[in-house]
Amino acid sequence: MDKLDFSISVLGKAPIESPIKLSKVTGDYIANYVGDDERIIYNIGITEGSSAPCFEHDELIEVAGPREEIFFEPSQVHAAVVTCGGLCPGLNDVIRAIVMCIWYRYGVRKISGVRYGYRGLIESFSLPILKLTPELVSDIHSDGGTILGSSRGCGNQVEPIVDTLERLGINMLFTIGGDGTQRGALGIAEEIKKRGLKIAVVGVPKTIDNDLSFVQVSFGFQTAVSKAVDAVAAAHTEAVGALNGIGLVKVMGRQSGFIAAGTALAINDVNFVLVPEVPFELDGDNGLLTHLDKRLEQRGHAVILVAEGAGQKLVERSDEVDASGNIKLLDIGVYLKQRIGQYFRDKNVEINLKYIDPSYIIRAAPANPNDSVYCERLGSNAVHAAMAGKTELLIGLLHNRFVHIPMRMAVSRRNCIEPDGDLWRDVIDATGQPVLMTN
Repeated sequence: MDKLDFSISVLGKAPIESPIKLSKVTGDYIANYVGDDERIIYNIGITEGSSAPCFEHDELIEVAGPREEIFFEPSQVHAAVVTCGGLCPGLNDVIRAIVMCIWYRYGVRKISGVRYGYRGLIESFSLPILKLTPELVSDIHSDGGTILGSSRGCGNQVEPIVDTLERLGINMLFTIGGDGTQRGALGIAEEIKKRGLKIAVVGVPKTIDNDLSFVQVSFGFQTAVSKAVDAVAAAHTEAVGALNGIGLVKVMGRQSGFIAAGTALAINDVNFVLVPEVPFELDGDNGLLTHLDKRLEQRGHAVILVAEGAGQKLVERSDEVDASGNIKLLDIGVYLKQRIGQYFRDKNVEINLKYIDPSYIIRAAPANPNDSVYCERLGSNAVHAAMAGKTELLIGLLHNRFVHIPMRMAVSRRNCIEPDGDLWRDVIDATGQPVLMTN
């Protein structure tokens, strides 16, 4: 996008006094309300000697939190929560946070859980709505997955979805999901606006790949890295315990290699990291196989960590797509295992290769404590935004502040590793791999 526009849509004036009693002054040991005039800047970098930039109102990002005046009368609220896409650590934590906040802080008593993603809002699927209460959700954060179930797709069926929202009297929809989910939520919000309805649509960014734009980190990412570290540790143990041992681990990351990069930095036992953002070749003097051969000659073992979307140009392309419209990736991990094995067989060199794919173990894990804290705060801030009548937004963390990000901005482009940035530089330093493995 040429111009950054962080303006937030609202359903109308917020005329109702919030039931949350906070303060408007500092120094009284009581948390303050957040005003719509509280903003942060997106790009905090500046070159010494340059003049400080001036920002227009729409270029500043609105801070999240409870407002003094709200749009909805709590007794008239019917809130709904939906989880979409693949599983991710922390889904139950976010559901719990939303229910607890809207029930105890605002006094809302009608909260519906939508079953199996957007399908649950399409009448033809005949999926029952789950009544959400504090008693039902009190312990769910200890479990992985989502008590609501999840599925991909159907987010483009906006007319039947909004028909269901109208029929059920839902005036607040919380969408927990990634890029595809929030694109669907944006379409739903636009259909709501077209019909002149007063329904708030607020998203919570769930993408284990950490690839939503303008969001510092999505929930589940820290847990994914911690679980991936366990897989790499096992691969390293197998590699050092065998003659010419090679540990090969594949992690999630369709178009963004943040999990692979974070894992490599967290454990420092990885020798080669392969991500979608950085091209690599297998053959030739500067290809991966040659560098792997040299590594085995020097150290006798090696660990390779590959993101699922890396090296797709090396394999046959597939035209198949999943329910979310994503091209189905061919398994780069299996392909690398085969090519590495063939390379050393041709050289008559014995190797011991162990391939580990922990993807679904990671996805199904409960959130770790850091992610649980994050999910709690995301869920609460989503409730505050919706009760204030704000819509078409995501709750995100930016510069360590919880903020409102317009859905249209979050889905406008994908967050990726910058190959010439400091994160990838640190990965290169940690692994010792060549800066570029192309001929």
